[in-house]
Amino acid sequence: MNFENILKNHVALVTGASRGVGKGIALGLGEAGATVYVTGRTATGTDPDGLPGTIFETAQEVTRAGGQGIAIVCDHSDDAQVARVFEQIAAEQTRLDILVNNVWAGYQRMEHDGTFTWLNKFWEQPFWRWDAMFASGVRAHFTASAFAARRMVQQQRGLIVNISFWAALKYMNNVLYGVAKAADDTLVRDMAHELREHHVAAVTLYPGLVRTEGVMKNEQYFDLRNSESPQFIGRAVAALAHDPNVMEKSGKVLVAAALALEYGFTDMDGKQPRPLTLQQA
Repeated sequence: MNFENILKNHVALVTGASRGVGKGIALGLGEAGATVYVTGRTATGTDPDGLPGTIFETAQEVTRAGGQGIAIVCDHSDDAQVARVFEQIAAEQTRLDILVNNVWAGYQRMEHDGTFTWLNKFWEQPFWRWDAMFASGVRAHFTASAFAARRMVQQQRGLIVNISFWAALKYMNNVLYGVAKAADDTLVRDMAHELREHHVAAVTLYPGLVRTEGVMKNEQYFDLRNSESPQFIGRAVAALAHDPNVMEKSGKVLVAAALALEYGFTDMDGKQPRPLTLQQA
């Protein structure tokens, strides 16, 4: 699949795009020629865990990839800041074609007093993690979707993508994470039902093991042989946005590597990651 300019004149918003999967999605959309607004909290320096990447760097890379990158500082747990993002897009653009809800919280501060807490039983989990995942994760996806839907319903077209994971469907060592991801998937399923008559699609997208900055910082703990680049996920989103029959997928859980086989694209290095199943995840 040739991505060059397939999304020319399309406008996208990718939340949580300072680094990681969000940045990769923004670059994938930029590769396809889209105008891409990128939001996040990191404007300078590094994140609280010392990982590099800012929204301004992402926007510059989007432009170099072939699109137009525009950065907006936004804390997606603050409704007023989110509203201003959509006000800016409305003032600058005549359309909004794609929203990718990638922003998420709860991964940070995995150590407390020198103890790795992510794998703790639910009764041993810090309560702030629940609040982070729902306020800056599920609720952030809801609010951005609500603002985007107002525009997309009016124009009778659009695509909303929630980035989720297999923890929505099976136990993956953290109860809070599983509950939040399941809520996110349900959000998409039910939004799709209400959006269908307006020709707006909503889908859930599962990446595989992605070579984010955080994963590569701890690469000795991962088997990367079937891993994916962050931009591979962006190519999956671009392919969905380019698909004239995307409404047939609305409300469904999709796997990025399976979409690559369906649409005929590879990762940036030419490799074809193997789609995971529920049993393998």
